[in-house]
Amino acid sequence: MYDYKKTIYDSAVKVLEGLDAADVTAADAFCDYCIPCFKFAKILRKSPAAIAADAAAALKIDGMKVEALNGYLNFTIEREAFVKNAFSQELNAYKPLEGKTVCIDYSSVNIAKPFHIGHLMTTVIGGSLYKIYKACGANAVGINHLGDWGTQFGKLISAYRRWGNEDRLNERGLDELLELYVRFHSEEEKDNALHAEALEWSKKIETGDGYAVGLFDKFKAITLEQAKKVYARLNIEFDSYLGESFYVDKVAAVEQKLNAKNLLKISEGAEVVELADDMPPALIRRSDGASLYIARDLAAAYYRHENYNSDKCLYVVASHQALHFKQLFSVLALAGEPWASDMVHVSYGMVSVEGMSLSTRHGNVLYLNDVLAAAVDKAAGIIAERNPELGNSSRVAESVGVGAVVFDALYDGRLKDKNFSLSDALNFDGETGPYVQYTHARCRSVLGKAGYKPSKIEYDILTDDAAYEVVKLLADFDEVVYSAAVKYEPSIVSRRLVKICQAFNRFYNAVRIMCGGKEENARLALTARVADTLKYGLGLVLLDAPEKM
Repeated sequence: MYDYKKTIYDSAVKVLEGLDAADVTAADAFCDYCIPCFKFAKILRKSPAAIAADAAAALKIDGMKVEALNGYLNFTIEREAFVKNAFSQELNAYKPLEGKTVCIDYSSVNIAKPFHIGHLMTTVIGGSLYKIYKACGANAVGINHLGDWGTQFGKLISAYRRWGNEDRLNERGLDELLELYVRFHSEEEKDNALHAEALEWSKKIETGDGYAVGLFDKFKAITLEQAKKVYARLNIEFDSYLGESFYVDKVAAVEQKLNAKNLLKISEGAEVVELADDMPPALIRRSDGASLYIARDLAAAYYRHENYNSDKCLYVVASHQALHFKQLFSVLALAGEPWASDMVHVSYGMVSVEGMSLSTRHGNVLYLNDVLAAAVDKAAGIIAERNPELGNSSRVAESVGVGAVVFDALYDGRLKDKNFSLSDALNFDGETGPYVQYTHARCRSVLGKAGYKPSKIEYDILTDDAAYEVVKLLADFDEVVYSAAVKYEPSIVSRRLVKICQAFNRFYNAVRIMCGGKEENARLALTARVADTLKYGLGLVLLDAPEKM
């Protein structure tokens, strides 16, 4: 967007000695921007009202009206000049993060466990931030830090040897693994020997036993095959699938670094790093020699810094893991790593469906694929009712149904707990994904019927209230995207998309777009700009933009 604040500052600083760029602020009630003149009263020995009046008389800025009011210097942009500047800005030309590298750790599914609704938030928040950072010019690195280490795999091997078989595993895949996992925990409560057996198989994986590792690799392949199908439906991308197991042999190097700083202590046979009084010690290695989760996270942090030289590393993980990340970042800071301050826990609230929390251990699981399938089926029914002649309706239903689930997850601020409602998410008239997609399709329909081809625009035609409201929401869209990046908040984009749709639909109902002449050309140009912005913005929050609905 054209930098009006800079233009105002560059002009006003010549008549207001001591003016700071931060003194130029956005305003809504009386003007577009203003400068409070109270701070200059002592220096200039005049009242703020007199200072503002003198400055207003001295300032002449093309395309702006400058007025003094009650000690404020008010700047109102002339609508035609604003519209012209807005249309001169190329969409997605603003690249404020060019040259920066941002690692984003998200989704991080657990091997041999299903991709359930509880994984939705980390997956779509991280996936959207990945696209948002790329749009801002950054080199984004999407990392799926697989949960592929721990005693649960010993438990699964024990369960598979007792109750599973290869044919059933090949046929049922992850459903079979889940059933075995749940059964093991049920039986373990009755038979203490099962726990010791699971620990033995876990140790065999760690020591490289061929049979144990072979089963572990098979379970991992089955999990990733299903997960990648879900990722494809959600428009999610990753650059790395390195999981916990990759970092196990790199923990020793971390211990050497911590030892060199005299940070490692022995407590009851375990290795720990003492932290601040408000935090428990970080447990690096148990007394039996096994490394802990935080040790592998430390190894991953060093690996990412050394291999990607990242300017920032984001961890998109639920808020209940806040203590873990506070400990992780504190250990790195104590180790003297200057990049520890560039590590960010992007937390989010919990997800429930009709108030039901989710636990894999007890089999109380709602698969994400099942939720997506239900959304697509419901979308198909709505589309068939609204537009029975629509071609390629199954593909549109997929885009709308899946998009509804994703948009619903990304519409509220990420820290809010989410109780998912399929009927709310698929409301075509609410603040939803289908509403934004339908508005995009409406724009494309208008442009198609008019046979629109870009040509010279008479900008003054778009200065009426309805059109100008739309232009203002489009003008700073790239800055909105940047704000979403720096605040780690995709909902900033989602909410702006809804506002654009609401304003455009008011414009659509207030004027005749296809009215002939220069009025039609200008209004179609605005419609095209809306359509392009909606398509671009929908992509940033992982949604498709169907041409027809």
